[in-house]
Amino acid sequence: MIGPMPRFVTPIVVLFAAIAIQGDALRGQGTIAGDVDALYGDLTGLYEDLHRNPELAFQETRTAATLAARLKALGYEVATGVGRTGVVALLRNGQGPTAMLRTELDALPVEEKTGVPFASRATARNASGQPIPVMHACGHDLHMAAWVGTAAWMAAHRDEWRGTLMLVGQPAEEIVGGAAAMLKDGLFEKFPKPDFAIGLHDDDTMPAGTVGYRAGSFRASMMAPIITIVGRGGHGAAPHNTVDPIVIAARTVLGLQTIAARENNPLDPLVVTIGSIHGGTQGNIIPDQVRMELSVRTFSEDVRKRTLAAIQRIAAAEAAAAGAPREPLIEFANAGIGPVFNDPALTTRVSAAIGRALGADRVVEMSPKMTSEDFSEYGRAGVPAVLLHIGAVNPAKLADARRTGTAVPAPHSPEWLPELEPTLKGAVRAEIAALLDLLAK
Repeated sequence: MIGPMPRFVTPIVVLFAAIAIQGDALRGQGTIAGDVDALYGDLTGLYEDLHRNPELAFQETRTAATLAARLKALGYEVATGVGRTGVVALLRNGQGPTAMLRTELDALPVEEKTGVPFASRATARNASGQPIPVMHACGHDLHMAAWVGTAAWMAAHRDEWRGTLMLVGQPAEEIVGGAAAMLKDGLFEKFPKPDFAIGLHDDDTMPAGTVGYRAGSFRASMMAPIITIVGRGGHGAAPHNTVDPIVIAARTVLGLQTIAARENNPLDPLVVTIGSIHGGTQGNIIPDQVRMELSVRTFSEDVRKRTLAAIQRIAAAEAAAAGAPREPLIEFANAGIGPVFNDPALTTRVSAAIGRALGADRVVEMSPKMTSEDFSEYGRAGVPAVLLHIGAVNPAKLADARRTGTAVPAPHSPEWLPELEPTLKGAVRAEIAALLDLLAK
């Protein structure tokens, strides 16, 4: 059994009358592609259920229970409550290495506009207690369905591999807190520390079913500074008696644009985005303060440090120039995360295995991306790791968008919906191929 852990899962019956096809039913197909075809109907049902019932970060109780029951029915040792709402499942199959496959559990505060019959109408409450819509707008529902499909195939084909398969259902990826929470809760102490870690994420820039890889630096680091500019409020008709924080904020926004444009080496990627500004209540009142929320992305720790220093310098200078009563306060929305660094040897090995399984034309090298992913935490914990991407867009629609210069819906959009069949099947086949290579007899 798994060592010390939060709590075990009792299988639940809801939704599981058709729990994943196993044993002889899978073996009878004869090929992995045929096996995945056989799994597809069941996985589609799971995907639609997860899509219809999304949950926000650290609230994924139903999601975790759904996945845990599936895995327990497949013969895995299952623990829940790891890192608050995470799931860990082990399938031990003799001596050999331990390979970890991660999926994310959480959804986003987005109002869905896909129009599909299984669209989410779910709501949750924000920090202020207000109801907000919730949607799987980043494909985590598809990731979970593929994860379960891979788990089913590996359980039914133990004669084809050896070692331990470690499945990690991670909460709170969207707020970059889930991986750290699981590690802090003893993910690699209570459970075997893996020899390899694999993650897979859907992608709006590649045809559905195409697998993308990148050795080395792949996804950027992220920090989220919050600047509170303090002025002196008053009547909008008497601005001379105030220190207007809105004007200071406007000047600060313009000043921050020069960090990437004039202070940073253009060969070192850097993004500084001001995504939220809040200040004031109505037009004839000058407020006391303005709050600005930023997102900073880079691959370099040195660039990150210099950028933070520049943010502090520019904000303080603009406040001082306006005669503000105090320097701006700079806090952070979260702990931030480092860049995703794909272990070069592991990336080469896994991409080659997937190429042999899917065809070399279905595996492509990608450019680095400025988006961030807390999958990086597993690599920082000393595990060789690789994050892959799976194309999720109808090839004809993608080609048409490129021809016309238009954009297809992308992750975090209310219209994001992967082209399900080729994407889901491709994801399962890619994960199986990678695991069979890493856990080869």
